[in-house]
Amino acid sequence: MAMEQMIRFEQIGGPEVLQWVEVDLPEPGPGEVRLRTQAAGLNFIDVYHRTGVYPAQMPSGIGVEGAGVIEAVGEGVTGFAVDDRAATFGPALGSYATARNLKAETLFKLPEQISSETAAAVLLKGCTVEFMVERAAKVQPGWTVLVHSAAGGVGQIAVGWLKGIGATVIGTVGHEAKVEKAKAVGCDHVLLSRGQEDVAARVREITGGAGVPVVFDGIGKATWEASLGSAARRGLILSYGNASGSVEGVKLATLNQHGSLFVTRPKLFDYYVTPEERRAGAARLFEMLGKGAVKPEIGQRFALRDAAEAHRAIEGGQTTGSTILLP
Repeated sequence: MAMEQMIRFEQIGGPEVLQWVEVDLPEPGPGEVRLRTQAAGLNFIDVYHRTGVYPAQMPSGIGVEGAGVIEAVGEGVTGFAVDDRAATFGPALGSYATARNLKAETLFKLPEQISSETAAAVLLKGCTVEFMVERAAKVQPGWTVLVHSAAGGVGQIAVGWLKGIGATVIGTVGHEAKVEKAKAVGCDHVLLSRGQEDVAARVREITGGAGVPVVFDGIGKATWEASLGSAARRGLILSYGNASGSVEGVKLATLNQHGSLFVTRPKLFDYYVTPEERRAGAARLFEMLGKGAVKPEIGQRFALRDAAEAHRAIEGGQTTGSTILLP
């Protein structure tokens, strides 16, 4: 039994519900390893858990993404050993911790050239982009696509990935200050959302009236109408996040009226189910990292114990790129 620290919450609410507490961590059980955290990733799914959008059993740890070094191995574990470097994107909550026990089957062994900080910044977001671009949307070279929040953590990775496979990218950002960042990561066109520009009209202008075959929308409620108006006939909207609130009350007739559209509300864990899918998806991400198509930017670093401050920053739209938490 070892004494460790973690962030825990006992009720849903604002960032103030996050508590820094000491816990007794037992030896890893059968099929488990103990992972010493070197970096944890901050993602909007963490906000969804804290606020109850995605229910968690209380009291609960928080955070799904983390990377570090294996310190102990439980009975029956194969493929991992003490001192191996590994990372996870869940689904178990609790990555905001100095160390924790995890099922070995939820871990990815890290290549030597990928640091724990990079893994914590990119694994969940990068695997999300992998399945969305390559398996859900099947984006082809030469397509023009729309990426909302192009300067955000997922957005930056998506833009780089899409450019890496030969697509043209129209990106949106919420603030003028993020325009240059979106251009720097590869956007061919950058539009201002939040009512500053008519995004759908500009997309139609850029595409000669056709619209885009795919929209990647992690914002949700605030960008839904713009996504509908930007999609080409028989286009696909991937609504993968709720940063501005959930999209609700969608009528199927709306999809008909906007050109026989397709819409999916996917989640990562439905695309990373089997060991084969998990290995192949992560390998593709590591390949894109190696090629330089994906260049994760760590825009912010916070101490683990300051997780509440980090949550305020991401909810307030004050972050760029990825944010990591350090023990």
